[in-house]
Amino acid sequence: MNSFGRSFRVSIFGESHGELMGVVLDGVPAGIPLCEEDFAASISRRAPKGLAGTTRREEDKPLLLSGVFEGHTTGAPLTIAFGNKDTRPGDYMATIDVPRPGHSDYAASIKWGGANDPRGGGHFSGRLTLPLVAAGVVAEKMLEGISFKTEVIEAGGKRDKSEWEREVESAAADGDSLGAVVECIVKGIPAGVGEPFWDSVESLVSHAVFAIPGVRGIEFGDGFEASRLRGSRHNDPLGPDGPLTNGAGGVNGGIGNGAPLLFRVAFKPASSISAVQKTYDFKERKMTELSVAGRHDVCFALRTPVIVEAVTAIVLADLLQIRSGQ
Repeated sequence: MNSFGRSFRVSIFGESHGELMGVVLDGVPAGIPLCEEDFAASISRRAPKGLAGTTRREEDKPLLLSGVFEGHTTGAPLTIAFGNKDTRPGDYMATIDVPRPGHSDYAASIKWGGANDPRGGGHFSGRLTLPLVAAGVVAEKMLEGISFKTEVIEAGGKRDKSEWEREVESAAADGDSLGAVVECIVKGIPAGVGEPFWDSVESLVSHAVFAIPGVRGIEFGDGFEASRLRGSRHNDPLGPDGPLTNGAGGVNGGIGNGAPLLFRVAFKPASSISAVQKTYDFKERKMTELSVAGRHDVCFALRTPVIVEAVTAIVLADLLQIRSGQ
């Protein structure tokens, strides 16, 4: 349920308002230089900023609990943990009986018979993307010659950044939220990586991307636009070094073709909003209205490029470990 990968295996643990949360990485090669400072840039990219971000502020200092000795990985399982200090669990107790529309509250309660942790979404919270980012930092250290460019290309239905800001201000004033689209381009992946069918590059990247809370869709290369094109326009002409264009997004038949891996991810608006929504009160057994308390992002997707990059690095690290026979 909480683990992914074969040769490079990632296991997430913890809850949004629990004492600790983190990740265990198995299959990290020995001898990789690693210290707390290596995580700072990626953690900063994920941190909430401006009006669009939550007012919750955590130190987000990584604790390297195992698998590191004298500044290098040891080859043993690597455990990275983060403390939760700026918590307000009382903001969420009402969601036990009155679940938030669009959130995991209801589904999780059904699955675990009400035993799930409701505080801040518990194990389903976007807070759990921090361990994913930490795992991505380690994974990228395993990917020699591979580079990433990951950015928001649309927010609130707008492609112009100045228009995003106006949409964020408007949504915040209304107690509402916005979605966004993130594009990821990965260069340097050797041709031949991946398998047909179940373990195709697209299958594994999609699997990992959908581990990020709030993802609603993913498309590679031309994506859904390919269904509107003729083959003569969508097909990528081949040259001596591979494809000359990239309508396929760097993958043919599930296998990397040497072109950049190119995909876009759609994120929904946050479910936790102060605007009044209709829901059901399971204690009183009647329909009711809910205005969600607590501190939440107006557009959490603006913080997700580093998360998308991290889960993609996790997939590629695993695929390349398998390919090399490690």
